[in-house]
Amino acid sequence: MSKKLSDDITVREKRQVTLPRYICEQLGIEEGDRLTLYVDGDKLIAKANKTVALDALNELHRIFKDSEVTEKELLKTSRQIRKQLVKKEYGRQH
Repeated sequence: MSKKLSDDITVREKRQVTLPRYICEQLGIEEGDRLTLYVDGDKLIAKANKTVALDALNELHRIFKDSEVTEKELLKTSRQIRKQLVKKEYGRQH
């Protein structure tokens, strides 16, 4: 079960905030990571882009599964597209 964490932070000059170390550790946020901010009613939600990317990947997986396209069909089509792009870019087949 996940532990709910909370802390009061101060918005400094230039609207900067410092995230508490224990919250960063809990979420796996490291120096240089990017966050995506959302406003939900009166709440500010920050998600590590790692999580955003994983959510997007899960959504793509769901869409792919719902489409009933087989992996074999997807690979065949992607190879055809790749050949077309190589031919267009380099004037030859790869």
